[in-house]
Amino acid sequence: MTYLDFEPIRFAHLPTPVEELPRLAQVLGLSRLLIKRDDQTGLALGGNKTRKLEYLLGDARSKGARTLITRGAAQSNHCRQTAAAAARLGFECVLVLAGTPPDYATGNILLDQILNAELVWTKGRDPEQVLQESYSNLEHKGADPYLIPYGGSNHLGVLAYVEAMEELMSQSPEVDRILFATSSGGTQAGLCLGAKMYGFKGKLTGISVDPEAPALKRKVSEIANNAASKIGSPIRIQEDQLEVVDIFRGEGYGVMSDLERTAIKTFARHEGILLDPVYTGRAAGGMIELIQSGAITNDERILFWHTGGTPSLFAYAEEIFQ
Repeated sequence: MTYLDFEPIRFAHLPTPVEELPRLAQVLGLSRLLIKRDDQTGLALGGNKTRKLEYLLGDARSKGARTLITRGAAQSNHCRQTAAAAARLGFECVLVLAGTPPDYATGNILLDQILNAELVWTKGRDPEQVLQESYSNLEHKGADPYLIPYGGSNHLGVLAYVEAMEELMSQSPEVDRILFATSSGGTQAGLCLGAKMYGFKGKLTGISVDPEAPALKRKVSEIANNAASKIGSPIRIQEDQLEVVDIFRGEGYGVMSDLERTAIKTFARHEGILLDPVYTGRAAGGMIELIQSGAITNDERILFWHTGGTPSLFAYAEEIFQ
């Protein structure tokens, strides 16, 4: 994008496919169901953060950084993709992970280790405080760190999903509503800003996997408008223009319930598509319940945006078949 003072580093496999899900549409009683496969972005088993990292690492390189540092949950998909991008482009990588190290590494933690990231565990402390302390330590050691925010969700990460919306519209799917998981807000902010910029007329429904709707709307509006300012766009996203459904948060972030179990098995057994337990499983479970309740009507043409996260399935093996 010519308005940036650096060039994004292109390593994602783009455009990601848009596929029909005819068997699942029939099961759910929908006239049309599509899926956008951002689980196939290509970086260490893919996911939506790969798009954002193209921009964030372009900025990091332009600033002369040598070490990437970010934070996330123990099974963070964002952290796994950051570690992979660092390895591919020759950065060192420090990941601040919530909790304590497990006795046995699986899922994304195993991949973080294979990718040679340094893992810093919060051990009950505030994750953002540990992140800032770790960043300061890297500065003190002369490691030239670049801090990537939680989820890669800032004005640069948003621009990647503005671009993703343009990509989707070039693929010309005829849809009335796009549904997706939302948590740190960057993906939703980019899609909403991109929808206004490129004239998407349908609905954008974010299924919150953790934050309550008012707080998430504030975050999405803030970072979307920061991104719009960055590119000189007069478009602004108001909180009341955003749709966030927060009734499927269950017992909290990463706590699996029958909602996620049903969605994971339904997508797998009817379309051979794997969802993750935290993000896409919860968002797809919410979508299914909205359809069954009539909140989404059967004549709506739906696109589910698959944001990735499949490696964390292996950390939830016992919970999936409870």
